[in-house]
Amino acid sequence: MATIHVDVVSAESSIYSGEAKFIALPGESGELGVLPGHTPLITRIRPGSVRIEKPDGSEEFVFVAGGILEVQPHSVTVLADTAIRGADLDEAKANEAKRIAEDLMATRSSDIEFAHAQAEFAVAAAQLAAIARFRRKK
Repeated sequence: MATIHVDVVSAESSIYSGEAKFIALPGESGELGVLPGHTPLITRIRPGSVRIEKPDGSEEFVFVAGGILEVQPHSVTVLADTAIRGADLDEAKANEAKRIAEDLMATRSSDIEFAHAQAEFAVAAAQLAAIARFRRKK
């Protein structure tokens, strides 16, 4: 069975390093799927879930808050702005971040503040979606 090496890293730490049969993640233009031997590619990624299917059939989930994806025929590197293991996601914190972003959008004093609040809202919403997805897979 063919596998591909996957590294998911953030500025803080290495979140995952190992072999995989398949990787799915939120690309800039939509969901991307990567199999061993994939054509080389570099693209931005959006906030969302990275799903790593391991050789034994189990899955690893990692939430990323955006970043860069590099695909080579025998390796995949996800350079994430922020990365959190699925099991470590905190629903209460994500809900609070979403609420704060909603409040900031409602009370903004400039377009820049509104854009920043929108970005924070998008990350919180993606994190909540990742939590729901992770729970369904348990």
